[in-house]
Amino acid sequence: MSIRWGILATGGIAAAFTKDLATAGLTATAVGSRSLEKAQAFASKYGLANAHGSYEELVADPEVDIVYVATPHPGHVDGAILALEAGKHVLVEKPFTLNADEARRITELASRKGLLVLEAMWTRFLPHIVRLHEILDAGTLGDVRTVFADHNQNLPKDPEHRLNNPDLGGGALLDLGIYPVSFAVDVLGVPTSVKAIAAKTATGVDRQTAMVLGHEGGRQSLLHAALDTRGPNRSVVIGTLGRVEIEEGWGVAQSFTVFDEAGEVAERFETHIDGRGMQFQALEAERLIEAGEIASPRLSPAESVAIMAVLDEVRAQIGLVYPGEQPKGE
Repeated sequence: MSIRWGILATGGIAAAFTKDLATAGLTATAVGSRSLEKAQAFASKYGLANAHGSYEELVADPEVDIVYVATPHPGHVDGAILALEAGKHVLVEKPFTLNADEARRITELASRKGLLVLEAMWTRFLPHIVRLHEILDAGTLGDVRTVFADHNQNLPKDPEHRLNNPDLGGGALLDLGIYPVSFAVDVLGVPTSVKAIAAKTATGVDRQTAMVLGHEGGRQSLLHAALDTRGPNRSVVIGTLGRVEIEEGWGVAQSFTVFDEAGEVAERFETHIDGRGMQFQALEAERLIEAGEIASPRLSPAESVAIMAVLDEVRAQIGLVYPGEQPKGE
């Protein structure tokens, strides 16, 4: 029997994910929204059998095996816990939560219930990142020393837009900075030190944030995110025997070049995928469920918690506290 997906929320990311499920031949059976009309419209547009006018009804649907939590950031923890309490596996949109405490609540509950929880950091599962790890594991780059990565976009300026709204977890860091931070952790491991500076919008969220992370063995990552200026959105991994330059590393081009230590091209990797590429994380989730596993080796629950702790430290240093939170250390 195929694994059946339920979609929790009906925004743009939910639509993109649902379309990519169909691209991969995977099965979405239900959608839930606080508005029955929105759920019905979504179900009609994307061919889902069941539309529910509440998240509670969605997670109670017996035809749903796994729930994709696609709410704005502050809703991730409640949506994930609701699904887990109902006995459903969960794929939680990135960033995993607003903070590490919320992340621990989700992962501890999933562990107690023996259910899969996976952060929807979809780039981790794309073919070019899989190939990158093959190159790293083979020692092609030698001792990997440095990661450079940016994610800068020119996004809506409306102060009520979720990206600029502190009530919705807005700011460059959680929406855009999560990509280079997760990438740096993927390549170099959880950092041992964090340094960050930022500039704020008029609404009080970070407009742009720069980060320098120190990793074990003196390795470093230099990361940047901004929500009002378009950047190259590249990433570079540098080792003693060469480097990898990834073009539009956050899912657009899915291609990279490997250079040897003399600067000569050693490999050119290119691939084409249908859709946005979000189906690869769904395929990983289904593989894990079918194997009876509850943690992905590509992105474990513990690593998602660790990444949120890094973002917590960055926010503490730049003074970004969301409504309802206590400043770090209080």
